[in-house]
Amino acid sequence: MELIELLEPVIKLASEAGKAIAAIYESGDFEALEKSDDTPVTTADLAANDIIMAGLQQLAVSYPIQSEEEEILPLAEREHWHRYWLIDPLDGTGEFIQRSGDFAVNIALIENNQPVMGVIFAPISGVVYAAVKGKCVFKRDAKGTQTDISARKLAGEDIGKLRFAISRRQKLEVITDCIPSDLPTEFIPFGSSTLKSCMVAEGAADCYVRFGPTGEWDTGAAECIVREAGGTVTNLALEPLSYNERESLENPNFMVVADADYPWGDVIRYR
Repeated sequence: MELIELLEPVIKLASEAGKAIAAIYESGDFEALEKSDDTPVTTADLAANDIIMAGLQQLAVSYPIQSEEEEILPLAEREHWHRYWLIDPLDGTGEFIQRSGDFAVNIALIENNQPVMGVIFAPISGVVYAAVKGKCVFKRDAKGTQTDISARKLAGEDIGKLRFAISRRQKLEVITDCIPSDLPTEFIPFGSSTLKSCMVAEGAADCYVRFGPTGEWDTGAAECIVREAGGTVTNLALEPLSYNERESLENPNFMVVADADYPWGDVIRYR
């Protein structure tokens, strides 16, 4: 089966999970718990996980699945996976609990340790971002209107201010301390890490720098979308992220940029 044939079934599945999350969110009737790694999880995360796990297992293809809400297998059991699903049933659990509305469903397909399909569904707005490597990248609104998206070109252009997508809850100094003080900038606050990456992919922001713990499921779908839109995702040394190559699935600090040809090494001075 061609990957592009899987895209609409996966979008439908992400939407079903997102609608379940939205119903729980709107009811306000959910339980928030703390996992062993001190990160939050809610009954909405678990409901979405059940829907996605069951739905992926019913597709015409059979690939292993790694979800944030499932046991992480030892690398010795994962390292031979040629293709596998990588999912975050509810990216932005903290935003869900705080009721900002900025959270999303992430489903990625990883092939040979790189994302080749990404689907992100925002339950409150009903917006879908999706990409298949070498085939398509688009945004689809709640009415079904679909638009191709692309990241903003920066190198050699008169770009005005650099636009940074930033966390609603992180102190602004975390970003301003690592960029030149005389750099013309605009800061755009938002919630979900995934949706901030999509802002870069669709040209609404030029850079998103993430400090702090994330998992590979936080970046898999977004990285495919960003790359197909013309951007890139790297660690802060401008090196590619890896998938399913380490015992831990924790990401390093990373940055999502609209244009890899722009001199980001001169802009982001984090040590």
